[in-house]
Amino acid sequence: MKKPSLAVELAGLRLKNPVMTASGTCGYAEELAPYANLSGLGAVVVKTITLLPRVGNPAPRIAETPSGMLNSIGLQNVGIEAFLRAKLPILRRLKVPLLVNIAGKSVEEYAELAKRLEGVPGVSALELNISCPNVAGGLDYGTDPQLTREVVRAVKQASSVPVIPKLSPNVTDITVIAQAAADGGADALSLINTLLGVAIDPHSRRPKIHTVTGGLSGPAIKPVALRMVWQVAQSVPLPLIGIGGIQTGEDAVEFLLAGAAAVQVGTATFVDPRAPLTVRDGIAAYCARHGVRDVRDLVGAMRAEGE
Repeated sequence: MKKPSLAVELAGLRLKNPVMTASGTCGYAEELAPYANLSGLGAVVVKTITLLPRVGNPAPRIAETPSGMLNSIGLQNVGIEAFLRAKLPILRRLKVPLLVNIAGKSVEEYAELAKRLEGVPGVSALELNISCPNVAGGLDYGTDPQLTREVVRAVKQASSVPVIPKLSPNVTDITVIAQAAADGGADALSLINTLLGVAIDPHSRRPKIHTVTGGLSGPAIKPVALRMVWQVAQSVPLPLIGIGGIQTGEDAVEFLLAGAAAVQVGTATFVDPRAPLTVRDGIAAYCARHGVRDVRDLVGAMRAEGE
């Protein structure tokens, strides 16, 4: 059998395969460079960028949990000026599509970030972090349909590249937020961000992270993420990027079957920096094993009971 095709198209972007890094877990790519050739991925998503530098939340801000981890980093980042000056030139060398994840404290800040990135060589798309549970007001834009619609519309008006909101699972009905993002002009959707959780040290009786609550990621959230991808795929006609607990090629295939066109690998890179490449190779192996000639044939191909 001929080698399966892994190439996909997402919101007008052509990707050599459907695997990306997840924002926040690979920094600005240079952190993983000694361990993994990220040029072999479909795209790279960088750590969230804000207008001004942020030092993040006080330590401790990471705690392991069963089948996952809590984090409360607090969007620590270098700010847009240092990103453009010092980080983006390094990222351009990867020669793969680059999704810049942005976050603001207001609709105006999101729009300003989009303007600062407009026309900048190497920036292929904007991923909107409207769903961070670890900063004050971080969930506002991802849990209120009207605010979701407003911020997406504002960024779309300021940018000519695809706009991809990253949705929060910390809502009653994610399809309502997904529809609001679509109404605002979103070109695709990333889902999901972390689930809000708490971990407590029973010996000291203190929370394991300084801010008490943090974002839960890792294999523990995969069933929730799959459910939400499947729900949104049934209700909103936009390409989806599936995120949540992906460690293997078969994990990624589950998200494709649920309706995602691409996936992001995040927490797994803390265990193995080559995890995104391992996932890519695992998808190829699955396709070869099951006679799938084109990975796009898997998207939304989950069979209902009785089929």
